[in-house]
Amino acid sequence: MRRGAASLLNWKQQAQHIQKEAYVFYFAFRHPGVPWYAKVVAACTAAYLFSPIQLIPSFIPLIGFLDDFLVLFGGVKLLRRIIPPDLLAECHQLAEAAEMRRKKNIRSASAIFGLSAVASLWLLAAVSAWGLIPKIIAH
Repeated sequence: MRRGAASLLNWKQQAQHIQKEAYVFYFAFRHPGVPWYAKVVAACTAAYLFSPIQLIPSFIPLIGFLDDFLVLFGGVKLLRRIIPPDLLAECHQLAEAAEMRRKKNIRSASAIFGLSAVASLWLLAAVSAWGLIPKIIAH
């Protein structure tokens, strides 16, 4: 069971890494210093992944996602080679900052939700108590 938990954590870390790389290439796509051909590679990779028309349909078990993985892997490798290293480092910093802002927003949203849930429960208890007081006094 311990091995399964470690495997799950490893998958989660890999998914977070892929998400971070997606942010990096998003910022690279929007950066004015990135060459136009790198932007075309990024756009074509994303377009293929989100396109309903693919070489191998995604609903075919296992091999359906293989072409998606290969296109993503090839696109990432190619982008890392053709984007200048200094621009790629800058995009990594922008992705880190965006991730921190996103985590901060999630925390603040959950804090607001928690506060409103506690306030709602307190209000419900107060109204219920206000309705029960006359009944208790009448007995």
